[in-house]
Amino acid sequence: MTITAAHISPLVALVAGILILIMPRLLNYVVAFYLIVVGLIGLNGIYHFVR
Repeated sequence: MTITAAHISPLVALVAGILILIMPRLLNYVVAFYLIVVGLIGLNGIYHFVR
């Protein structure tokens, strides 16, 4: 099974949503982590850091 950005992005969003529901104070950290992960996945799609 090949894991692509299409598989990772919804999982990260789901985990982020659950964490925000459990601990609303984590909102800033969860959003920052989500944006970093989505940005790295997007850049990987362009520049192919990880093959």
